[in-house]
Amino acid sequence: MPFFRPLFTALALLAAGIGSSHAARPFVTDDARLTTAGSCQLESWTRLYQDSKEFWALPACNPGGNFEITAGGGRAYVDGSASTSDYILQAKTLFRPLNTNSWGWGLAAGRVMHPGVNPGPNLLGNTYFYLPASFSFNDDKLIVHTNLGMLHDKASDRNSGTWGIGGEFQLTPRLLGIAESFGDSRHNPYWQIGARYAIVPDRVQIDATIGQQYNGPSASRWLSFGLRLTPDKLF
Repeated sequence: MPFFRPLFTALALLAAGIGSSHAARPFVTDDARLTTAGSCQLESWTRLYQDSKEFWALPACNPGGNFEITAGGGRAYVDGSASTSDYILQAKTLFRPLNTNSWGWGLAAGRVMHPGVNPGPNLLGNTYFYLPASFSFNDDKLIVHTNLGMLHDKASDRNSGTWGIGGEFQLTPRLLGIAESFGDSRHNPYWQIGARYAIVPDRVQIDATIGQQYNGPSASRWLSFGLRLTPDKLF
């Protein structure tokens, strides 16, 4: 299904993109940080294609300090077709947290389910894992994130290598520019550029991006708009 191909690739690479401890929305490439210990966060966004649109909500919690769990989902609407629902469950931990002017890395694994596409015994699902690594430069004015991983597609029973690289650039104390490229070993990769703005620093952020598949048709181009809530310690 052409519409879901960019979605599958993106989901295989993200750690749900949540948190001041994540590369965070609007990144697909994840980073070597976690949601605040003893707290939860929420990211919601819409992604608009030429003939379809998606709406997502992905909360993440870190109850113990070095173990983050993400569980959420989204709904996709394709012109002329019935809407479909997607569900995500992911766990993430760090072996070395990212610090200013240093580097960090970790491990994330999860599953993406699409019961609205193929229900019953042929349920379409992707199981994936990846290693996020991040590098801080110039007092966090530039942070580079990289991902390497593997995805198993249940429908085709195939494995694919996945990768991502992205950078966040501090433009002002509240405004970050982002640029990234990501993909898998079976399809042309994707690019995305945009910005994230802190309405309330470390608490409320909004973002917007534009992206497309390299050498892809105009139908693969998207616009996205997101809201990220990152409360302080909750429990």
